[in-house]
Amino acid sequence: MLEKKQHNYEKAVLVGVVTQNQDADKLQEYMDELEFLALTAGATVDRRFTQNLTQPDPKTFVGSGKAQEIKEYVKENEIGTIIFDDELSPSQLKNLEKEIEVKILDRTNLILDIFAQRAQTSYARTQVELAQYQYLLPRLSKMWSHLDKQKGGIGMRGPGETEIETDRRIIRDRISLLKDKLKIIDKQMATQRNNRGKVVRAALVGYTNVGKSTLMNAISKSDVFAENKLFATLDTTVRKVVIGNLPFLLTDTVGFIRKLPTQLVESFKSTLDEVREADLLIHVVDISHESFEDHIESVNQILMEINAHQKPMIMVFNKIDDFSYEKKDEDDLTPSSSRNVSLEEWKRTWMNKSKHPAVFISALTKENFPEMKKLIYDEIMRIHISRFPYNDFLFEYFDNDEDEESEKED
Repeated sequence: MLEKKQHNYEKAVLVGVVTQNQDADKLQEYMDELEFLALTAGATVDRRFTQNLTQPDPKTFVGSGKAQEIKEYVKENEIGTIIFDDELSPSQLKNLEKEIEVKILDRTNLILDIFAQRAQTSYARTQVELAQYQYLLPRLSKMWSHLDKQKGGIGMRGPGETEIETDRRIIRDRISLLKDKLKIIDKQMATQRNNRGKVVRAALVGYTNVGKSTLMNAISKSDVFAENKLFATLDTTVRKVVIGNLPFLLTDTVGFIRKLPTQLVESFKSTLDEVREADLLIHVVDISHESFEDHIESVNQILMEINAHQKPMIMVFNKIDDFSYEKKDEDDLTPSSSRNVSLEEWKRTWMNKSKHPAVFISALTKENFPEMKKLIYDEIMRIHISRFPYNDFLFEYFDNDEDEESEKED
């Protein structure tokens, strides 16, 4: 079944530029991520094209010579899609399509397409549709001629596919209608949050595909969808969790990404409200990713944009199971490898000395879970006591995994 699906993947090429603000190493990271995005959307990458420019060409993003090279390659190799690493202006899209005559996507359009595939609930679909229309409106003249030639595929899901005759006025009316619909849903979700009472709320945040949903399942013993693809989770999931004898609410949220489209930040406002209104943020980091420090910075930047950066936070460095450790002999002078790190060595790094409490775990194998649960318990307890200073109920921490095992044995 998987083999058959592979044959239906679209062939695509990627295009990026090295500029004064983005060196070759940084571009390589972005292109790796773009290829993962393309794979998630349903494309196989045939080749990458890069060019050194002071800044992107205002007409075609890349220079005319590079555009001609790309045109010749896609024609010779029957490539149907070209994906650019940055958001293209409406004029750049129009000029590129006229020059190369194949489907042109940019990073924003690709991410919107993945969201369109992943949206399961009516609420998520409404959010994605609004973001798509907001992206579409300034590109309307380009999109209609484009859709006359191309039917379906990546970047073609959602608004516009079956309504070629739609004009700007109808698009604006649709945007207004979707915004009104989201306002109603926002009020309903705000009421739901208020009805949760005074229970302490924690939210899982982090870069996409760092293991938040896997961690959610492990802590809450639930079955939230988790997959090794970008944006596996779009809909907010809330579960009641008890650690020790202390209950709290845990929320799994949509993952962040570098160059996150502004349309998505706006349309997913209510999803981000779960982060804004949380009492504690649990920032999950994929420590096995070579760019995890950039991921931390990207998440912190988005938290700052939504005014959630000053909340209490726990840093959970996940996927230590991707590393191995073998104790070296005393006379072994071979330098330690980044793939050969013990838990105690992790604790001596700068990551364990930041302003936020930190823990190193594997959500998959549950390695070092007792320490993580104790850390979460202490932070939740601190917030609980500050909220209810006269509560005379005494909490005592115990590992409820052990307690459940003893109940099963009885």
